Amino acid sequence: MSKPDLITRDEHGIDTRQLCSSATEVVASLQQAGYEAYIVGGSVRDLLLGERPKDFDVATDATPEEVKAVFPRCRLIGRRFRLAHVRMRGALLEVATFRGQGGQAPGHQDDDGRMLRDNVWGSVEEDAVRRDFTINALFMDPVNGEIRDYVGGFRDLQQRSLRLIGDPEIRYREDPVRLLRAARFAAKLGVTLEPATAAPMAAVAPRLEQIPPARLFEEVCKLFLTGHAGRTVDALQQFGLMRYLFPVLPAGDDVGVAHLHPVVQRATESTDRRIAEGKSVTPAFLIAAVLWEPLLERIAPLEAAGMPAYQAMEEAADALLAEQLQRTAIPRRFSAVTRQIWLNQLRLKRTRGARALTVMSQPRFRAAYDFLLIRALDEPELQELADFWTQAQQERPDLVETAAPTKRRRRRRGGRGRGRKRPEGVNPGTDT
Repeated sequence: MSKPDLITRDEHGIDTRQLCSSATEVVASLQQAGYEAYIVGGSVRDLLLGERPKDFDVATDATPEEVKAVFPRCRLIGRRFRLAHVRMRGALLEVATFRGQGGQAPGHQDDDGRMLRDNVWGSVEEDAVRRDFTINALFMDPVNGEIRDYVGGFRDLQQRSLRLIGDPEIRYREDPVRLLRAARFAAKLGVTLEPATAAPMAAVAPRLEQIPPARLFEEVCKLFLTGHAGRTVDALQQFGLMRYLFPVLPAGDDVGVAHLHPVVQRATESTDRRIAEGKSVTPAFLIAAVLWEPLLERIAPLEAAGMPAYQAMEEAADALLAEQLQRTAIPRRFSAVTRQIWLNQLRLKRTRGARALTVMSQPRFRAAYDFLLIRALDEPELQELADFWTQAQQERPDLVETAAPTKRRRRRRGGRGRGRKRPEGVNPGTDT
């Protein structure tokens, strides 16, 4: 492999004071012990874009056991590929050994749908080409301030271009979730997929059906709950991926493209705004919006057959969620809220006397009210109803406060926590 491009501090412009001091100390300690070590991945990318990274990961040629010799109190985790978790002044850092090329024949997949290869230690060059996108394969030495670039990631980042390392179709087939990562980065970073990276997406997209539903739900959370849900929906539609996540949606004009109710755009705008304001969000609200169109389609024939409206919605909601769960394993704590948001749309029609007070006492009244508000933006006939509930809350805020669901305290199990602390909410893993 050719020598890396070395980008100096003057060229990349990152002030080392922007780095996590704990990550810098871990790298320095490994270097002092005679090992090669760098800050790597999404944290370097985000710093180059002027963003504040959520996590700092370290890569090194030291094996996990050698890392433990340098940091005796670190924890080694993982079975297929061992990592070291080093705690430094309250920060939990993931330290991974450079990975090399494996020799396992293609076609063998793990339980998450990823193509398996032999996990062997390698050099920094080999580790770079194993990563997915060039912009995620930048290695920064926080001690001397240099960035090592083996795959042209720095140039791609300057050009706002997203490029897969290696043959794009092969890389997508190795792990089809890379299709979703491509859409997510396009939305989050405002980058454009270079033609060769975009070309095979439609052909490989059906492989998303092989990904375990639990993993797909994690990806849905990363896609929609990081502050760029609106642009993410656009990207998923552009690349024909939306119906592979939500097969219950009515089909659009092209394969993988869905017909979406206007409430989806309103819900993504609302969610992105709440995240920007530092407010809590839940996937239940967005799921209620995304699945609103197929819910209405399922309700219509039931009501036409004479079924009462509430019963029709219950039956349609249960059948719809059961079908969607086959693709994305929505945990019950979220699917139950989605169902309540839908059913409360009927309860919100009760606007007289004590019945109205009863509605305001429902645990998910506020979420249902917010859903009514975004529906009213495209259904003017609902505006009077929305205004009624706005005024009702102003007159009786005590009822809404009393009805707010309380958070259950989880019993703390013995032993130390495993893995780095997740941000509050439901977005699992790190967003790199």
